[in-house]
Amino acid sequence: MGDSAEKTAKPRFFDGLKAEFKKISWPDRQSTFKQSVAVVAISIVLGVIIAVLDYFIQYGVNILTTI
Repeated sequence: MGDSAEKTAKPRFFDGLKAEFKKISWPDRQSTFKQSVAVVAISIVLGVIIAVLDYFIQYGVNILTTI
């Protein structure tokens, strides 16, 4: 009974999906490249900061546990 309603709903869904994809404004190649470089650079900087903090916290905990 509900098969005909499901069959007509799927094409409408994909038509709506295509319409929404046409509304998307995609960034250009240069903008995408700059943003990707920024993400990688920030990730590296934050990784180094976390590693340094981890080293000092580990050093402090080692000092406290040897007392």
